[in-house]
Amino acid sequence: MASPSSTSVSVILHKDCLPSRSSPHFLSTAIHRARPMRSHGLCRAGFLPAMDKVGRVCHVFFTPTHAMLLHNLLGATAAGPDGGGPQCVAQFAKDLLFREYNLSSRNGNQIAFSVEVALLHRALRSVLAVHAQPPAAGDAAGAPAIQVRLVNKLPAGSRTATPFLTFETKGAHAAVVQDVPISRPLSRSDVERLHAALDAAKDLPKTLVQVPDLPQLQSLVDRLKNVGDLLTVAVTQYGDLHLQVSTSLVTVGSEFRKLRVIGDRANAPVGDQNLTSSTRMDMAVERREALSVQVNMKHLVKSLHCHLAKPDCTFYGIAPDGACLTVVFQYFIPGTRLADKSISFYCRLPVLDPGSS
Repeated sequence: MASPSSTSVSVILHKDCLPSRSSPHFLSTAIHRARPMRSHGLCRAGFLPAMDKVGRVCHVFFTPTHAMLLHNLLGATAAGPDGGGPQCVAQFAKDLLFREYNLSSRNGNQIAFSVEVALLHRALRSVLAVHAQPPAAGDAAGAPAIQVRLVNKLPAGSRTATPFLTFETKGAHAAVVQDVPISRPLSRSDVERLHAALDAAKDLPKTLVQVPDLPQLQSLVDRLKNVGDLLTVAVTQYGDLHLQVSTSLVTVGSEFRKLRVIGDRANAPVGDQNLTSSTRMDMAVERREALSVQVNMKHLVKSLHCHLAKPDCTFYGIAPDGACLTVVFQYFIPGTRLADKSISFYCRLPVLDPGSS
């Protein structure tokens, strides 16, 4: 049991919440007893508020090894490279959230469904508030677990059962039950499409640059979005990040120079130091030491909301052949400067032109 001040989660997936055993969606009863969430808990670190800013609905995806929040992976696949906006993936190793994790289904021991992020966030905040209540005098020190059940319920006035994610917990002075409506579990073909989209999204750009001053970047984007809707973004192997908006009347932009580089890198030519930012960018692209793409300004603004999840580092990069603009958020193991590989969080922004390389 977790201490009263910590958060623990127990998930119970009931077989009666899904179709019969002949269905690929069948889940045997599984109990997930969670260890206390670390500082990157879904609510505490802001993952759900961040996802809600990116899009109203996301997919929750459980696999034998991970729990994931996914935005627009299926939508972007259907709509092509210009997609319905940015893709967003937050992936957590099961051991980060759960002490015991026994997921079973005929669909490859995995299940996915869609949910309104705001409703999921509201339910979690409610049960966490009750769960955090200090125990009354004489009560046992151990706090009760939070139980999450995937169930079918018959709403009032309806003849058709509706699937819900139900949260239950008890505090010192109250008990709470929160029902979050969800979609029916995705079909086998849709789960396969999710996997295909995840596989396509996992390859990192060959060059990533770290942006150390996120408030400065956000302030810059806030100014640029008042100028135009299309933003040109360039990333060089020298550690430069260029942002530029052009209209028929004006061209406005800025650059971040000598940033930390991960991946392919090169030394900036000495003769370029006295050139303008746009000239240096064009010459770097010609040398194949930079990539440049154009993205929708609204998409970039949405991706910046992901900083609500409080990453320790943020990197920008452009996929090969200018396929997309990728934003990678990195977390450290608490108390260290070592990357926490149990968390993966990134966005992919569709490009509005083929890019140049």
